[in-house]
Amino acid sequence: MKRVVITGIGIWSCIGNNVESVSKSLYEGKSGIVLDRKRLEYGFRSGLTGLVEKPALKGLLDRRQRANLSEEAEYAYMATREAFAMAGINETYLQENEVGCIFGNDSSAKAVIEGYKIMEEKHDSELVGSGSIFQSMNSTVNMNLCSVFGLRGINFSVSAACASGSHSIGLAYMMIKQGMQETILCGGAQETNMYGMSSFDAIRTFSMRMDCPEKASRPFDKQRDGLVPSGGAAALVLEDYDHAVARGAKILCEVVGYGFSSNGGGISQPSNIGSVLAIQRALADAEVTASDIDYINAHATSTQQGDMYEAKALSKLFEGEHALISSTKGMTGHECWMAGASEVVYSIIMMRDGFVAPNINFEEPDEYSAKLNIARKTTKQELKYVLSNSFGFGGTNSALVLHRIS
Repeated sequence: MKRVVITGIGIWSCIGNNVESVSKSLYEGKSGIVLDRKRLEYGFRSGLTGLVEKPALKGLLDRRQRANLSEEAEYAYMATREAFAMAGINETYLQENEVGCIFGNDSSAKAVIEGYKIMEEKHDSELVGSGSIFQSMNSTVNMNLCSVFGLRGINFSVSAACASGSHSIGLAYMMIKQGMQETILCGGAQETNMYGMSSFDAIRTFSMRMDCPEKASRPFDKQRDGLVPSGGAAALVLEDYDHAVARGAKILCEVVGYGFSSNGGGISQPSNIGSVLAIQRALADAEVTASDIDYINAHATSTQQGDMYEAKALSKLFEGEHALISSTKGMTGHECWMAGASEVVYSIIMMRDGFVAPNINFEEPDEYSAKLNIARKTTKQELKYVLSNSFGFGGTNSALVLHRIS
């Protein structure tokens, strides 16, 4: 079996548009959450959201390429540029090597709804625009990235709710480990427009703490009242270790474990049993134990049930161990289809820069989170092994273990 390493990361999120600005935000515990009054006017119960800047693509891509990009594909393009640059992958490399692309994405609502509005008003499908089809498909991210960058390897999307980005990394890891590809671009992307979030608002998923947006997302806190939607994109370059060394790439870390499971229960019901199984599989794959883990990036979204079940799972496996735990969603909100990938990027940044970001807004534990070693403030610490958890609707669970080898 091949060893699998990460040589490049890129990020476009509500707490920064590149690795360095995001590192600063993580260290400072800076929130990217705002109140969007347009959502309230549109009919949302909650107007809270992560504020993600729209990329300026003119001059970077031609008009035809820009027309094909959905909102989340725009974010993914910017994150990929950064990841490739960090990995030392240029146009010549892409022409001479087969690079795959696996991205997590589970909706593309804006293009669908805008196309529908045009049809309702004009009754002429030609007015929808030829780029709409490439924006509206769930595979919008990987199909656009493969076209723009000329990628010729594996090419598909992972559609697995809020574990999509994490599973994309896990699948890329497995393919490289088995020698099927040498290099794969993977990650996750999430649109942030109102259209993609209205159904979540309808089931009362969102926090109503609109008087103080930066305090609204409260993972593990007793007074949490719901998640805050957010998005953007995260990109990672995974490579065969020998291939990376041969070309002189700087290795950020090694992917050593991937675990997964399905709860097999209610479609929106979390499960501590399913979470435990995914984590145990990741640890076993990495050939480590709970005592080896230095930091856990928790999935914890700031919902009552979700955080409770994850806390029960984490306390079963890590109570009494030294691993610090935090959910970066206190700062970013829930980045949905992107989250499993962005939180691996956040973890790699912490691993690189030697700190654990705080679980902001954790003021009072409940009976379950009281058992956890939650990082209430930024902690300077060397991180050798990191665990990142991602769980999603439909009972899909994913866990990844990273190892710093440099």
